Amino acid sequence: MKAQFIEVGTPATKTIHIKKVNTDYLQSPFHFHELCELVWIQESHGQRIVGDHIDHFLPGDLVLMGPNLPHIWLNDASFRETPVKGSVKSIVVYFPANFLQQLSEEEEMIAPVKRLIERAERGVRFTGRTQQEVIKLLSGITKRKGLGKLLDFIKILELLTDSAEFEYLGSIQFENSIHPKDTARINLVYQHLMNNFSGEISLQEVAAIANMTPPAFCRYFKKHTGKSLTRFINEIRVGHACKLLLEDVLSIGEICYESGYQNLTNFNKFFREIKGENPSQYRKSIRASAAKESLF
Repeated sequence: MKAQFIEVGTPATKTIHIKKVNTDYLQSPFHFHELCELVWIQESHGQRIVGDHIDHFLPGDLVLMGPNLPHIWLNDASFRETPVKGSVKSIVVYFPANFLQQLSEEEEMIAPVKRLIERAERGVRFTGRTQQEVIKLLSGITKRKGLGKLLDFIKILELLTDSAEFEYLGSIQFENSIHPKDTARINLVYQHLMNNFSGEISLQEVAAIANMTPPAFCRYFKKHTGKSLTRFINEIRVGHACKLLLEDVLSIGEICYESGYQNLTNFNKFFREIKGENPSQYRKSIRASAAKESLF
C-alpha cells in the first residue's frame, strides 16, 4: 500500500509535539512520517490500518507507531453522513526515535526505550492496566507546561517500556516502500473501499477509480498491499463486525448484513479465516473477558 509522506513539523523533530484533536470526523489520508507517534482515541470509532494490519477502533484505543509506518484512522460512514461537532476527540504525541538519547547516554536508561521503538516498527496496541495508566497521564498532559510536560511523557515511556500488555499490529514481514508516485491513486482506491465496504463492491468499479483495467489493477493492488482485493475487503468487513460484536447490541445475523455479507455462510467462513474462530465464539470470548475484568 503506497502512502503519503507527511511533514509533521520542524519543532517535533527534536522534541515532543502534542496535538489535541477535536473535530467532526477524521480526514487524514493514509500516510507516514519520520517520527514515532502515540495515539489515544478519546471519542470516536471506525477502522484503522497500521502497516498491513486492518482492524476496528473504539474509544480508549492506544497505539504506538514507529517512524515511517503507514497508518490511517477512518471513521464509520455515519460520522460523515451526519457530522456532529466535536464528536471525534484524540490526543496524539509525536517524538523522535532517539528522543531519550538526546537527554542521556546511559545505556541502562536508553536500552529499554530502544526495544520499545523496535516493537513500534510494526505498531503496537496497549491494553489493560498499562492502557489505563497511560490514558490518565495523556488526559492531563496538554495542560502541563515545560518540565512538567516532559516528566509526564518520560513516565509514559517508562510505562510502555515495562509493559507486557500489548499486541503487535503489522506483520513481521511488512515493509514500507516509499514511492510518492501513485499516492493519489492508491489513496482514492483505499478511501472508496473503506467508505463502501458494507455494500457490493465490484472489481470493475475499483479498477475504474484507479484508471486501470481489472487485470492490471489486480496486479497493482497485490503488489502494493500484499493482499488480493477480496482479502482486503473481507478484512475491512470482519474488522467492522468485530466492533459490532463488541458492542453486543445486534444479533449475529444483523451484524452479518451490516458488515456487507449477504448470507451467514460466507460471513462465518471469512470471519473464521481471518480471526481463527467464528462470530459466536468471538462474542463468547468477549463476554467472558468482560466478566473476568468486572471481578477486579
